[in-house]
Amino acid sequence: MNELSDVLVAECARAVRDAVPLIAGRIPAGPAARLGRLAVPDDEITAGRDAWGSTGPAAAAHPTVPGGSVDPAALVALRGLGHLSTERLLGALELTVADLTLSGVPDLSQLLPPPPTKGQFLFATTGHDGEALSAVTLLERLRPGIVDLVETLTRRLAAHPHVAPLLAVSPGADNGSDVDVDGSGADSAGSGTAREAAMVARHGAGHLALAVATAVAVVDQARIPPIVDRAVATVGLGLGVAVEILRRAPMPPGYADALLARIRDEFAPMRSFERVEVTGQRFALREGQRPVLPVVTDDAFAGNGLVAVVDGGAVVRTGATNGVVSVEFAVLAQPPEEVSLSGWEEVVEVSWRAAQGRASLVGATDVGGGPWRQRRRNRTAPWPGDYRLRVHAQGRDDGDNEFERYELMVWPAPPTPDVVHLRTDRLGHRLRGEPEPVRQPRPEHAYRWVRRGPLSVAGTVTVATGVTVDDVLRAFGADPARPTAIDEIEQQMYGGGRLDPWVTVRDTGGAVIVVEVNGYEGTHGSVLCTASARGRAASMFWNVNAVTRLSFAERGELIESFEPWGDTEVAPVVAETIAGLDFDVPRDRVEKGLVAVERFTGYGVTEADVARIWDAGVGFRVTDQDRSLT
Repeated sequence: MNELSDVLVAECARAVRDAVPLIAGRIPAGPAARLGRLAVPDDEITAGRDAWGSTGPAAAAHPTVPGGSVDPAALVALRGLGHLSTERLLGALELTVADLTLSGVPDLSQLLPPPPTKGQFLFATTGHDGEALSAVTLLERLRPGIVDLVETLTRRLAAHPHVAPLLAVSPGADNGSDVDVDGSGADSAGSGTAREAAMVARHGAGHLALAVATAVAVVDQARIPPIVDRAVATVGLGLGVAVEILRRAPMPPGYADALLARIRDEFAPMRSFERVEVTGQRFALREGQRPVLPVVTDDAFAGNGLVAVVDGGAVVRTGATNGVVSVEFAVLAQPPEEVSLSGWEEVVEVSWRAAQGRASLVGATDVGGGPWRQRRRNRTAPWPGDYRLRVHAQGRDDGDNEFERYELMVWPAPPTPDVVHLRTDRLGHRLRGEPEPVRQPRPEHAYRWVRRGPLSVAGTVTVATGVTVDDVLRAFGADPARPTAIDEIEQQMYGGGRLDPWVTVRDTGGAVIVVEVNGYEGTHGSVLCTASARGRAASMFWNVNAVTRLSFAERGELIESFEPWGDTEVAPVVAETIAGLDFDVPRDRVEKGLVAVERFTGYGVTEADVARIWDAGVGFRVTDQDRSLT
């Protein structure tokens, strides 16, 4: 392709400048605003992102043409835009472009290779491409280089004195702010939401209109065959070029202030659940456009054993060295009514001053690549000022990231001294220079293996004593004489075949274990009564919805079957069994239930038991399901 001379660009600028306002006036404000936000990072504002996908760099081009060539960047951008958004803009502009003729356009044919004059051409497209994408793809195949030419010319025109004023967006000017571009109902020109939306709509519409006008100038000289719909290809080509340009275009002057005003208008207290990356036994809550985890020594935690206040935020000291931990994060408008201590081991409250607000959860020391994607940005209120931060911690002594968790609560409050509301873990005592407490291991911790194996999502574990494996299988409605490979059962279930309940069993010598993956036969009263005919039986059930059921039977009678919560009234023998197991705290409820099963039956199911069951690979289908839940 020959170079675009300044003279040629100037002639094109004079030819397209009158068409830009005409086309811009036909572009719906909503799609224009979403286009105008393409250069705004995803985590800055979420309005309008559902239809346009990621606003980061365009996906890399990939070979699509015989010979190993690659699609132009603007064509890739159009492909990534999404069918519905593309077709909406096509519908808005197609008729206008079909009737549009530009005068004074210089000869651009020299900038394209000549069209093919002989041979055969095969073009294939999928039914999901949409009309515009198919037309632009065909156009590029027939006139290779036309997409890149339109993009290059559009970029040059955007900077030309005849065209640049048409793209300018002034913060205080009337940019159409009376239009509800996002469907938010905020139509006041003075509101931050309306001001930001009007700016990005004007920004997006101007660039799209210029790209479409430029596409008209080029396509009309490209001698395209009738197989290509001129209007459809032109709109699609302009849209792909606009997306590619807008992804990296600078935002209008004053946009940062307008965006902040919108964020403040729309801010509300919130609560979220995060998985935060830990680096060097630390994660942080910190302000900044691209905040990093500050380097602090353990001496910084000597005051309270958990949190160190730093410039622009605070650092939390974890037990885990690296990996991820669970964090519940709450931004409040006022102080919480009470200090929650139940289920926590350390609770500390500190004050910190925000220079600008919108602090982020940070867990990596570098600012690029994969770790940056795991940060949870802009969590706190978007105002400077004094804030109170309360940090709850559990599991720092356990040495297992999966069970280490935190809750952070932030609200505006004047600065006050640090408060340690709860101090019970060994790490906190070490950091504060205090003697470590002697802590007996919680019995439920022995069952944490259940969260990592085949029972991690849902299942039932039943233990029965005084009976044989055959007795237990019959109690469950299974035939001991008809074992089936577990692989076969699972293949039929997941392949849309039979959905019969099924169980696996293991005879430990003193008890029979029944394990059900995503099953609940062991919760039926009739099953437990039969299985406990000559001894005891107990089961613990749980599912993905956090529904649980703990059941006990002895000598053929059901004693209790209930959802284990702390205030449940139960028979004395069951009350003795669950004594000391704090079911008021949801954490480790399944594991606590398995401790109760162990106490009642005298046998504790181990990870090795379940592993042996799966190594054996034998299951039994439940064919007699005529039982009722008691």
